[in-house]
Amino acid sequence: MSRRILLVEDDAETADYILKGLREEGYTAEHVADGRDGFYAASDAGFDAIIMDRMVPGMDGLSVIKALRAASIATPIIILSALSHLDERVKGLRAGGDDYLTKPFGYSELSARLENIMRRRGGPEVETRLTCGDLAVDLLARRVTREGRVLDLLPREFKLLEYLMRHKDRVVTRTMLLEQVWDYRFDPHTSVVDTHISRLRKKIDEGFAQPLLHTLRGTGYRLSQEP
Repeated sequence: MSRRILLVEDDAETADYILKGLREEGYTAEHVADGRDGFYAASDAGFDAIIMDRMVPGMDGLSVIKALRAASIATPIIILSALSHLDERVKGLRAGGDDYLTKPFGYSELSARLENIMRRRGGPEVETRLTCGDLAVDLLARRVTREGRVLDLLPREFKLLEYLMRHKDRVVTRTMLLEQVWDYRFDPHTSVVDTHISRLRKKIDEGFAQPLLHTLRGTGYRLSQEP
């Protein structure tokens, strides 16, 4: 089951940007534009994380967070705000926020912080080995194997594969790859992603019975044992 994220954001453009990214990553995202609606929705306690804009109408973000914590609702919360001064960030964290991200921001940074706060609250072990069928990545040794055979990947290919493995069975768009693997905040309008995907596919799939790296025409890519 995909994780549920609540977004409380009154700026329609920002909300659309975040929701698009969340859904592309496979999250189930719900959105409200008012702080009071956000409080009621978050009180359901069925969300895995909350993205809370600080300046929302109805009830400001910090008041919502304080009310949720007073009600013993411990859902991880990232605060979004244009207020970047240290004192403001401290206020946000002391109100009960788990993280504080200032605007403007890149979706990839928000995504990484979201994963971090959910991991911290869940308390799982740090992953050092990723697998997809008989394909395995040892993150400490930086070693890739399939059916026990060592595959020789260049650094960029390794980073690309690690990202795909961390999003196994989910659609990964070119935008996500450009942000996460190349650290681009714009579309360079080149075939850099396709070229690297093609090289990676040859290394991890060629000579093996079951292809793992799939292209979804017009959408992106998915690493999966499922066709």
